[in-house]
Amino acid sequence: MDRYEYDAILRSLAASLAKQDIINDDLRECIRQQREANQRQEITNERLTTAIERLDTTQARIETLLARMIDRSNNGTDA
Repeated sequence: MDRYEYDAILRSLAASLAKQDIINDDLRECIRQQREANQRQEITNERLTTAIERLDTTQARIETLLARMIDRSNNGTDA
């Protein structure tokens, strides 16, 4: 292989490395953005879990109140 072929290979490898550096930078930015989105999603999930727990408690209270209000002898069939 002559000097020109080595230089061509080296130039090609250098260009590939430069391209790969850009790709790596893009991937790092994507990962950073994904981490931020994941953090926001975790907060949203916690808020939704809390809301669901409160709704479950409210539903149980309503069911208890309804059970007390409905005449058990008719088993609610008058409605």
